[in-house]
Amino acid sequence: MLREKDLTTQELVRLGRGLKTVCRDAGVTFLVNHDCEAASELAADGVHLGYRSVSVERARAILHARSILGEALLVGCSTHDRDELRAAIRAGADYVTYGPIHDTPSKSGLLTARGMGGLRTATEFARESAEGLPVVALGGLTPADVGAAREAGAAGVAAIRALVAANDPEAAAGAFALQWGTPS
Repeated sequence: MLREKDLTTQELVRLGRGLKTVCRDAGVTFLVNHDCEAASELAADGVHLGYRSVSVERARAILHARSILGEALLVGCSTHDRDELRAAIRAGADYVTYGPIHDTPSKSGLLTARGMGGLRTATEFARESAEGLPVVALGGLTPADVGAAREAGAAGVAAIRALVAANDPEAAAGAFALQWGTPS
C-alpha cells in the first residue's frame, strides 16, 4: 500500500508509478491510502480509507468514474471497534483493517491496544455479519505475532514500523511472509 500522508496527489502519483510496477511484477495487490484521485490516476487495485477519508460510496464513485475498464476496484476501511466494523460492513467495504493489536507510537494516546482477543472478536463479528469480510490485523505487529493473528481469524497482517525500523526491510518483510506461509 502506498501510504504517504504528507504528499499531494501529484507527488503520490509520481512516487506510486514505480511502486505500482514493483507490485505488478511481484503479483501483489497495489492499494493507495486515502487518496482516491491518486489511486485512479495510478490505476491502482483500490484504495484504503481512514477516518478522515471520503465514504466508501464516494470512493467507489470516484474510482468507477476514472476506471477505464469499469472493473471493480477494492475499497477497504480502517476500523478500531465494533461500531466502526459495523459501519464498514454496512457501507460495503471489501475488507477492513483492525487494530491496533499492540501499543504503537502512531496511536499512542489515541487508541488502546485491542490484543489478539479483540482481533478474534472482530473477525468473528465480520464473519457473522458480512459472510467472511476479510479482516487484516495491524498495529505493533512483528513476525512473531503472525501465527496468533492467523489463529484469531485474520486474513492478513500489516506492518509499518517493523519494516521501516528494520536494518534490512526486505528481510523483515520476508520474515512476515515466511511466518504467514507456515501453518501454526
